[in-house]
Amino acid sequence: MPAPLAAALLPLALIAPAASPVSVLDAHFDPATAFVPPAAISYADDLVPYGSHVRVVTDRSTPGRTVLTLTAAGLAPDHEFPVHLHTGACGAEPASSGPHYQDVVDPVQPSTDPAYANDRNELRLVLRTDERGRGAAKAAVGWQPRPGEARSLVLHAGTPAGRHAAGDRVACVRLEK
Repeated sequence: MPAPLAAALLPLALIAPAASPVSVLDAHFDPATAFVPPAAISYADDLVPYGSHVRVVTDRSTPGRTVLTLTAAGLAPDHEFPVHLHTGACGAEPASSGPHYQDVVDPVQPSTDPAYANDRNELRLVLRTDERGRGAAKAAVGWQPRPGEARSLVLHAGTPAGRHAAGDRVACVRLEK
């Protein structure tokens, strides 16, 4: 390629590709203490065994709308996991994921006011597993998360929780790198 043409095309090569409106994350749950920080962390290997699989598809292709689809395999059988979008990143401690992400942020935290803590203002789903530990859930909200503020998806213990309280955070999936 002649030098003038290559120089003219260089700025095009430096332009970052547009972010896709659909993102897909496939990961296996690992302990928080893994040498390489995992994309999916289990804090309770009795409910979310190490090596179990999660797939998160986030669709923002419709302006002002977000659809999140969660599928999992290898989790505790016949279980209900409440799942929420959270503001913090997954970390060694379950609390690292911070509070629930809210489209309109409650000025009082932790948020318990039903005007803010509801399924229109928070992205919530319930993942129900079958007798083989497989499940799927889908939720849609009429907004899109603000960039950099919805950093993780947290699975809570749910019911029957066994040795965990219903609201305990038992796993975390990193949504942002």
